[in-house]
Amino acid sequence: MALREINRSVRLLMGQIQRCDSGVASKHSARCLSQAAPRPEPTPNENEAVNPTFVNRNPRNLEQMALAVKDRGWKTTWPHQQFYHRLMFSRSQHHVTAEVFSYTSPVPVLTCSTKEWAVKKELASTNCVAACQAVGEVLAHRCQQAGIMRMVYRAIPWTYRSQGVQAFRAAMKQGGVILSEPRRKYVGT
Repeated sequence: MALREINRSVRLLMGQIQRCDSGVASKHSARCLSQAAPRPEPTPNENEAVNPTFVNRNPRNLEQMALAVKDRGWKTTWPHQQFYHRLMFSRSQHHVTAEVFSYTSPVPVLTCSTKEWAVKKELASTNCVAACQAVGEVLAHRCQQAGIMRMVYRAIPWTYRSQGVQAFRAAMKQGGVILSEPRRKYVGT
């Protein structure tokens, strides 16, 4: 009895395979009787959910993309007011000082001077060309740590060609600071 049932099921299976081979199976390379497994629905993971509100945690993000507003000031003022960060370099009879100002406040963001003991103890003189270069290197390192990569530097025209100013500029550039800012991009409304 069991042998008859097996023969009958084999005949039924062979008949189904022959029906699939007659025209319909030419479109499919897989067996006609096999079916694709149902795909499970993906379950949303709470770690992958996207928050509908976005909070910018980097306050200088728009500055770095050159999209933030620059205060233009008056055209007759010198130094001009259109900057995100401005570098001021000054030399006196005894010391060299460099300061980075933000457009939002008159207080310097970063400073470096030969008045600082850590800089002064490494120098023979606090107002020579080597002092200018040392101040440039230290300020460039501090700018890197603060994340300020670009700033405007406008030297006073009659002091621009001095060796001290050139050494300061070279040290800032070697430290990875770009002494110009990108042109502001205007987004069309």
